[in-house]
Amino acid sequence: MIHVIAIITAKPGQRAAILEAFRANMPAVHAEQGCIEYGPAIDAEGMGSFQTPFGPDTFVVVEKWESTEALKAHAAAPHMAAYAAKVKDLIAGRVIHVLQPAA
Repeated sequence: MIHVIAIITAKPGQRAAILEAFRANMPAVHAEQGCIEYGPAIDAEGMGSFQTPFGPDTFVVVEKWESTEALKAHAAAPHMAAYAAKVKDLIAGRVIHVLQPAA
């Protein structure tokens, strides 16, 4: 299994617009071969001082894929290119971590 943590930082005030496009693309991603989990998450409220918040312009995409091949196919999918084109001017930055379970 492959895990992906993608940290997406929007330009100020643009997170909601990116999330709208993201959610519209989710059914196509969920239908992909090998997709186990794919969804956005934002800071939980009221967690106290032990939390390190990402802030109001950032969201995290939590993904699980059956294999490296499934993830590579996802990255090359036409619907992902269309999504990227829709949001490219709204994104300030992104960091993608691709992980595997620790042995």
